Amino acid sequence: MKRTGEMMKKLNWLWLSLLVLPFALHAETPIEEGVHYFELIQQQPTTAPDKVEVVELFWYGCPHCDKFEPFVKDWEAKKSDDVAFVRVPATFRPIWEFHARVYYAAELLGVVDKIHEPMFHAIHRDNQRLDSPAAVEAIFTEHGGVSSEQFRKAFNSFSAVTKSRQAKLMVQRYEITGVPAIIVNGKYRVAGVGGFDQMLKTVDYLVAMERAVVKQ
Repeated sequence: MKRTGEMMKKLNWLWLSLLVLPFALHAETPIEEGVHYFELIQQQPTTAPDKVEVVELFWYGCPHCDKFEPFVKDWEAKKSDDVAFVRVPATFRPIWEFHARVYYAAELLGVVDKIHEPMFHAIHRDNQRLDSPAAVEAIFTEHGGVSSEQFRKAFNSFSAVTKSRQAKLMVQRYEITGVPAIIVNGKYRVAGVGGFDQMLKTVDYLVAMERAVVKQ
C-alpha cells in the first residue's frame, strides 16, 4: 500500500508538471537594459520629432537581414501611426556602400517597396552577385518599372551619393558592429538576443516607453 501511495504521488506530480509546462514555455521574458537593449552613449537626432522613430540597419548581402525581412515587414504593417519607420543601409565595406547607393536610388525613384525584397531574393535565392550597376539594372527594370537610364541617373545622383555617406556616418554614431540592427528613437540599440520575435518585442517595449516621452 505504501508503494502504491508513492506511485500515486509521482503520477500526480507528473500530471501537474504536464499542466504547468505549457505556461512555463510561453512565459514572457522580462525585457532588461543591458541584455535586450543598450542606451547609446550619445542620443542621435531623429527624422520625425513628433513620432517615435524606429531605424532598421541592413545590408542586402546579409543572410540574417534576408531572414529578418519578413518579420520586419509584418511588424511595419501593424505599427501605430505615431511610429516612424526608417531603413538605413549599413556601409562597412565597399560592396555595402554600393548597395546603399542602390537603395537610395530606389528611394529617389519611389520604388523601394518594389525592389527591396527582389534584391534580397536575387542574392540569397538566385545566387546573383549584384556588385555592379549593370547587374542591378534588371531588377529595377523588371520589378520597379524604371528604365536603365533612369536607374543609372538616380544611382549616380548627388542625392544617392550624399545619403550613402550620411548612412556611413550614422552607422558609427549608432555604435553597431553588425546587421540587422535596430535603433529606437535615436536612444536605444536593440540587442540581437532571443531571435527576431524577441527583437521586435523589445522594439515595441521601447516604443511604448518613448511614446510617453514624446507626448510630454
